[in-house]
Amino acid sequence: MADDGTILIGKSGKPENLLLKLANRHGLVTGATGTGKTVTLQVMAEGFARNGVPVFAADIKGDLSGIVAPGDGKPAFVNRAKELGLKYEPDQFTTVFWDVFGEQGHPVRATISEMGPLLLSRLLDLNDTAEGVLNIAFRIADEQKLLLLDLKDLRAILTFIAENASDLTTKYGNVSTATVGTIQRALLVLENQKGDLFFGEPALDINDLMKTDRDGRGIVNILAADKLMNNPRLYATFLLWLLSELFEQLPEVGDLDKPKLVFFFDEAHLLFNGAPKALLTAVEQVVRLIRSKGVGVYFVTQNPLDVPDTVLAQLGNRVQHALRAFTPRDQKAVRAAAETFRQNPKINTEQAIMQLGVGEALVSMLEGKGSPEMVERALIAPPMAQVGPCTPQERQQAIDSSPEKGKYDTMVDRESAYEVLMKRKGLNADGSAVEASADGGGGILDTIGGWLGGGAPQQRPKTGPGSRGGPLPQSMAEKIITSAARSAATSIGRQVGTAILRGILGSMSGRR
Repeated sequence: MADDGTILIGKSGKPENLLLKLANRHGLVTGATGTGKTVTLQVMAEGFARNGVPVFAADIKGDLSGIVAPGDGKPAFVNRAKELGLKYEPDQFTTVFWDVFGEQGHPVRATISEMGPLLLSRLLDLNDTAEGVLNIAFRIADEQKLLLLDLKDLRAILTFIAENASDLTTKYGNVSTATVGTIQRALLVLENQKGDLFFGEPALDINDLMKTDRDGRGIVNILAADKLMNNPRLYATFLLWLLSELFEQLPEVGDLDKPKLVFFFDEAHLLFNGAPKALLTAVEQVVRLIRSKGVGVYFVTQNPLDVPDTVLAQLGNRVQHALRAFTPRDQKAVRAAAETFRQNPKINTEQAIMQLGVGEALVSMLEGKGSPEMVERALIAPPMAQVGPCTPQERQQAIDSSPEKGKYDTMVDRESAYEVLMKRKGLNADGSAVEASADGGGGILDTIGGWLGGGAPQQRPKTGPGSRGGPLPQSMAEKIITSAARSAATSIGRQVGTAILRGILGSMSGRR
């Protein structure tokens, strides 16, 4: 595996190489269960890391975690290396483990604001009406400068909307409390599935995924996804969010000699199943444009039909493992897979797909000018790191020696929408009433005076460098009370006002 700007994927009559300078043109690895997709993924990941390219990959079954340990020289891989004219040399790679639940790696978090209403609607499986209300919630939070960091912030802003629905309708459109309740129930389901662990701070810094080790090799970032797969929608939404963050934050770099990061999306069909048109359009746009940011995206799935045609057209480097044609849909998938390759007159591609053995694949990589090579039947190169799960001890050792140790391990809960809205109601974050201050403030006259414009505006506390100071905007309830109080004071007239004033002055004179 020479350092010549290529990654050896396998051999047919010739070496089948992936050109690093074209690796950001994306790729696709497909095949039925048990035909070798994960091994091919590991071969690619090792090749990228060896050439100084960081890798991010989801580990669905835990098999990819073995890349942290040296290969154990299984006879099948040693013999395959010999058949390909290679020397089997055990290797291992610096690996950082991540886990949304924080159990098998460093916690991965995003804020509600970063996720945005489109992806949240997808995650919560909301209809168009509920998605519209969620957009209103984000707009109100933005206008009132309320930070949406975690689920309780989102719940708080939704409660605020429900309590003031009639007053918000004229500005934002019809908002029903029933629709707000639908969103709240969806949030409860997400919370019960431990989805609340994903939202909060410190949020993941994508630059931490794009590092090399002291030897100049790319660090392999592995997301523990075995438990995450119990909530496939959270899994797909998280990976799409990560892809979107890369797209939005990374600068344009054009075509580089090698990618800045390669992103493997395993079980890719979960991203597209039941996705609304707006989301599919966003995915297509990100995949099409992210290559200019220096990022390569590789989808791994069982069937090429799992990927929409508009996305499939962007995937230049392809490895097709065996498919079995037992049903009409399977037969259609075989035909579709065969038709996506540049045909080789020496190979009946459709038949070959059904005849491939374990460790074999049809390979078509991009050539020097960016056009696909003719498809070839190849024997896939063996991985040099361990194939299969690492031990719990090896995983823990990698976590303890990780460059990210301590950065994400403890969740931070700073003042955000929930705390601000609770203070407007006169409550602490735990729901208890705010005590009156010792300097005499907080009495009924202060309250009335504040309503009538005589009091000082409530100030945001400054608890840290990231907190915003300045006056808090009035809540809708406060605006209504202020208006009512002023109206009442006018209609009651001077007599009541004079009586109150005399009573106050009389009590003051009596104390002298």
